Amino acid sequence: MPSVRKCSRTGCLEPAVATLTYAYSDSTAVVGPLATASEPHSYDLCEEHALRLTAPRGWEVVRHEGGFAAPQPSGDELTALAEAVREAGRSDGPPAPPEPDAPSGRRGHLRVLPDPIKH
Repeated sequence: MPSVRKCSRTGCLEPAVATLTYAYSDSTAVVGPLATASEPHSYDLCEEHALRLTAPRGWEVVRHEGGFAAPQPSGDELTALAEAVREAGRSDGPPAPPEPDAPSGRRGHLRVLPDPIKH
């Protein structure tokens, strides 16, 4: 079962049900339904912290109308990842022979190329 995202507040272990983002140009904090994916410049919040959030003086808080629903566990992303790993691990034939005209050695998917500055 995939892990449930937790609240971003320090010390809070509750599951996240909302996402907080900031619109700095508008001095607005927006609390909406939980985003489908975690973003680097947003914060996941549990219901208590989503409802109690306050903003600095001069800022406005915009909240999603209605309650926040707990996310339903979904294995879609995990299943897709597992299938991709399985597919990559299948060998349909013998490995490709090394390229005879390669300027230098080849290991796996990496190739070492000569330094173009050296003469």
